[in-house]
Amino acid sequence: MVQSLRRWLKTRVARDTGLRDVGPHDTGPRDARLLGALLLTALALAGCGSSGPAQRDQFYTLQPEVAISPSPQSVPGSLLITPLAARGFLGGTQILFRTADAPLQVQRYDAFLWDEVPGRAISEALIAALRASGSFQFVVSVADRAQADFMLNGELTRLEHLPTATPPQVSAAFNLTLIAQQDRSIQFAHSYSGQAPTAANTPEAMAQAFNRLTGRLLTQAMQDLQRLAPTLKRTLASDG
Repeated sequence: MVQSLRRWLKTRVARDTGLRDVGPHDTGPRDARLLGALLLTALALAGCGSSGPAQRDQFYTLQPEVAISPSPQSVPGSLLITPLAARGFLGGTQILFRTADAPLQVQRYDAFLWDEVPGRAISEALIAALRASGSFQFVVSVADRAQADFMLNGELTRLEHLPTATPPQVSAAFNLTLIAQQDRSIQFAHSYSGQAPTAANTPEAMAQAFNRLTGRLLTQAMQDLQRLAPTLKRTLASDG
């Protein structure tokens, strides 16, 4: 490649200076400056076409650490939980971050990704927690293709790493709405948000902090739904 560049440079200098050939003794100061400039340009262009080894993608599992507690009362009905909706970058798998010097700019890590869409992972964790707690007679997902007495919808509105915060932390927010299928009446609507520090400045510590934070928020949501049991029982009785 170097020989090709040299031949190209000789041809270019000969064309621009009127010289038919450029040898070691044929270039004056002006020609030497031109040759040097052309060489730098050619090397820069050659460098643009090469790059170092590509960084491998690293996938992390969003697995909320929900503190499951048995429900004092079980609702004798079924609950359908849909995946959390998400807009923009939140609907993808790249992990998002935001820095203190650009607080209005949402950025995406190139090589750090979730192994599943976050909204779906959070919903699946809530399904598992409510099933384990016995809060409802049945808890189903969209994949079950079952009719249910109640439907829980929601939207993930924030899931970001804040690496320049003091201390570095993660932030999350989502809202939930519980609807009675019979008359589409709203039984419950609430928003959940919070932050959690990262234990270290590593991708693994970041993922663990996300799991702790989303688990804490889902624990609050599960407890709120458990407290609704008497109201939901009355709703079922009135529908019957």
